[in-house]
Amino acid sequence: MTTAIQVIAFDADDTLWVNEPYFQETEQRFCTLLEDYMPHHSVSKELFKTEMDNLALYGYGVKGFMLCMVETALRISNHTISSSVIDTILGYGKALLEKPIELLEGVEEVLHALKGHYRLVVATKGDLLDQERKLRKSGLEHFFHHIEIMSDKQEKDYRKLISHLDIAPEQFLMLGNSLKSDVLPVLSIGGHGVHIPYHTTWTHEQIEHNISHPNFIQLQHISEILPYLPA
Repeated sequence: MTTAIQVIAFDADDTLWVNEPYFQETEQRFCTLLEDYMPHHSVSKELFKTEMDNLALYGYGVKGFMLCMVETALRISNHTISSSVIDTILGYGKALLEKPIELLEGVEEVLHALKGHYRLVVATKGDLLDQERKLRKSGLEHFFHHIEIMSDKQEKDYRKLISHLDIAPEQFLMLGNSLKSDVLPVLSIGGHGVHIPYHTTWTHEQIEHNISHPNFIQLQHISEILPYLPA
């Protein structure tokens, strides 16, 4: 890999710590709660539709997910759902916000190895307060030169980040679990993308894409990045 890299950016959810399994666990509870109205798989499908319809309004994160669960429950029950069920759904969302932070294996070791040799950045989507809370509880905050909590991860968003960091695209490396959000937009603007898949990925982030690009690296574990980066 080129020695021109100055900034290494890390996605947060399911790259630094566990996230999607908690959402899927909550979705399962939600579907079970509403199975008197609709089969489990149909509730899940309706929830996903609501999420996609509202993504431009709510963005990414737990709070938008909570609102989508409530909206879905109202729709599929034809607005007959009880207030106690709505209260239960809100409780699911609050429990999601209070989940412990479980760091993924190898994360701290990699950050220790890279700190001082590169500017390390968090570049993640999600709700501002929730992501700040998770970062604070993770104990990783001190590793990072800059924290960027993004409303989306498209080419324009990465260009804005790179401009803020005052570097050229070829000096920027993004590492994350989503090809759609963490890799393809960065490659498109001339940066470097590293994909580390996580065993559970939100449907919206799943794509089938074969990448052949000189700035792309496919890994299986975060620690595998170290041989590519001269210290």
